[in-house]
Amino acid sequence: MKFLCLPGAYGSAKNFKVQLGPLAQELERRGLCTFTYSQGTHEVDPPQGWEDYFGARPLYRFLDTSQGDTFETLRKLRYVPHSMPAEDTMRLFQKAGHGEDWHQRVWREALDAVFKTLDEDPEIDGIIGYSEGAMVGASLIVEEAERAKRSGCQRRIKFAMFISGAPPLKFEGKDRIVAQLFDEAGVVIDIPTFHIFGCDDAFLSSAVALFNVCEPSNATMYDHGLGHIVPRDAENVGVLGGILQEIMPKVEEANRRAAMKEQREESSFSGMDKSDFATSGKFYTFSQV
Repeated sequence: MKFLCLPGAYGSAKNFKVQLGPLAQELERRGLCTFTYSQGTHEVDPPQGWEDYFGARPLYRFLDTSQGDTFETLRKLRYVPHSMPAEDTMRLFQKAGHGEDWHQRVWREALDAVFKTLDEDPEIDGIIGYSEGAMVGASLIVEEAERAKRSGCQRRIKFAMFISGAPPLKFEGKDRIVAQLFDEAGVVIDIPTFHIFGCDDAFLSSAVALFNVCEPSNATMYDHGLGHIVPRDAENVGVLGGILQEIMPKVEEANRRAAMKEQREESSFSGMDKSDFATSGKFYTFSQV
């Protein structure tokens, strides 16, 4: 399996390769996958007060924020109690950002740029997204499924790994972009997913909201016990490698069976049969493994 790796806001392909390095090396050592790294197309300066937080410049966003940004509003999420349902928290954030919504043109350009990267490398069949990259990756998976339904084209992404993620976005009205939330949209991501987050993440609600819109029988969750980071310590990396050693061969086998079924039926592959990945959703914490 080859993963397209999408960094968070104010990240870069180069910096994300460093962030993900210990986990990527562990998975490569186990012979599970390979990686290619991408980034947003919009070069940005870090927010005031965060100049030294995001690593070496240049830094990028997937979204064109030249007409406004919601970073300051997003920071307010850290003051929302985790006891509030994730979907209510996301709606509160959207209301707080009223008047600063990303234009549909901006979002369409961001998704099209990632689809272009996907089209340029036919070996990619998985996504790893961190923070904003996870939101973009989740949205791409949903749109790819919709395109397959409309045109019968083959779906490329068979497995996704979301680190401190956020739910996929959708168009609403003429100029709004809103999150797809479980209590409104139900399950919108049907492929196998692995969700990595930390219980001390100030933006935990967004990661939970993403998990909730993924098919529960195909979703696995791991709490590394830290904050809004990509886990790099040896203990967490070793545990994650072991979990993925269990999950990924099942995904590969499901893909193989689906491809054989497609050949037999001489029809286009429009998505994995959920029965081909028959495993209950699992939740791991660092202390349990």
